[in-house]
Amino acid sequence: MAASPPPGLTVVRALAPLTVTGDRALLGHLVRNLLANAVRHNRAGGRLALGTSADGVLTVSNTGPVIEPGDVPRLLEPFRRSAERQHTRGEGAGLGLGLSIVASIARAHSAKLIAEANPGPEGGLTIRVRFPV
Repeated sequence: MAASPPPGLTVVRALAPLTVTGDRALLGHLVRNLLANAVRHNRAGGRLALGTSADGVLTVSNTGPVIEPGDVPRLLEPFRRSAERQHTRGEGAGLGLGLSIVASIARAHSAKLIAEANPGPEGGLTIRVRFPV
């Protein structure tokens, strides 16, 4: 079951045409995992930004827990999460696989994945996937 968005979540879109050559199903998983992660690890009154560019970049950014920059690489490893979480009734447990799957799909498509902790108290993460054009 998908996590419900936090109350007051603002979604910002900046979408330009983006054509990617690859496996449609895997690319769909990549996008769904990024968006689900950005919603699940957000906060009430937070923001989720989705962007695409004609030069081959998909960007997903969210507000959420403050992440130390040194902790970001391990979030791309299987079974890793930023912190142990308390789960609400009906919420999926989250195994810490979402971003590692995204990284694997990006590699399979010769794309470069860049993950950065957002600075400041709003926290969260920005993920950029640069596909070859």
